[in-house]
Amino acid sequence: MVLKIRPENPSDYLAITEVNDLAFGQPAEGKLVESLRKNPKFIPELSLVAELDGRIAGHILFFPVVIKSGNGEEKETISLAPVAVLPEFQKQGIGGELIKEGLKACQQLGYDSVIVLGHPEYYPKFGFKPANKWGIRDPFGAPVEAFMALELKKGALEGTGGIVEYPDEFNDV
Repeated sequence: MVLKIRPENPSDYLAITEVNDLAFGQPAEGKLVESLRKNPKFIPELSLVAELDGRIAGHILFFPVVIKSGNGEEKETISLAPVAVLPEFQKQGIGGELIKEGLKACQQLGYDSVIVLGHPEYYPKFGFKPANKWGIRDPFGAPVEAFMALELKKGALEGTGGIVEYPDEFNDV
């Protein structure tokens, strides 16, 4: 089987929704992706699909967010959410390939850090560390160990501290 990671295109939209719905066992993430596509900050090059022998088997989305400090300063970063792989293809490295390719794409577009709310045993494999190391907090009240950050450029998050502000679409999930 041949795995190809590439940016999504409009003909992939239905398959991407299906991948997210099946991977998460409910429609929230599929609806989130559809909503974020309509947001003016959506970056098509950061919505990637994993194509396995011509079939969409996985999807990942990175979306711009800001870290807002107590004194009102803002730092732009990017969030990884969601990443999904069809159940029959999970635990085969497809999600990891999507993450690696997505992080490269973020770097190429000039982003110096990434935020993720996810499994604390999975994301550290890619270099993610608890975001509270830099004084960064999430607005959802998630467990500290599940809210993580990655510096794509050394020192990018030093002195950043604050709460990550997600677009309104995330509140509907």
